[in-house]
Amino acid sequence: MGMQSSLPLPSWKTVLTQIIFYFILEDFVFYWGHRVLHTKWLYKHVHSVHHEYATPFGLTSEYAHPAEILFLGFATILGPALTGPHLMTLWLWMVVRVLETVEAHCGYHFPWSFSNFLPIYGGADFHDYHHRLLYTKSGNYASTFVYMDWIFGTDKGYRKLKALKSGHMEDSGKEM
Repeated sequence: MGMQSSLPLPSWKTVLTQIIFYFILEDFVFYWGHRVLHTKWLYKHVHSVHHEYATPFGLTSEYAHPAEILFLGFATILGPALTGPHLMTLWLWMVVRVLETVEAHCGYHFPWSFSNFLPIYGGADFHDYHHRLLYTKSGNYASTFVYMDWIFGTDKGYRKLKALKSGHMEDSGKEM
């Protein structure tokens, strides 16, 4: 992969740029892989292991069939495989990615959750909705950001529920 492990360490700008690139690429690849895992056969034989918990908690983020771990793990490692980062950057990416997925599965919306500050970040509420519904009907397939679900309309049920909970239906310019 062309990974480096010696000094000097990369600049914070290099690390930040690579981590942002990894998040964007991982989210795109994960969305499609996760959506495929919700087809009837793959859900029944592979992805249903992860969905054994309708109300997820932090540790369930890593609870999955071995084939799913390999399949979706590809999305996580693709960015570093393309850029050949410094070992420190790779470690940081893996730690941040695991913390993000644990937070998305924890079931709590914390005051410090990124979804409070970054509107395109999904967070626990977004992913909880995904776990509550049956295999092909759930939507909300993205791992981190909500833009792929919004573009392809796989978050319509979630947006409708959020609008109903807030006491009014918001007209987003798209049919829900």
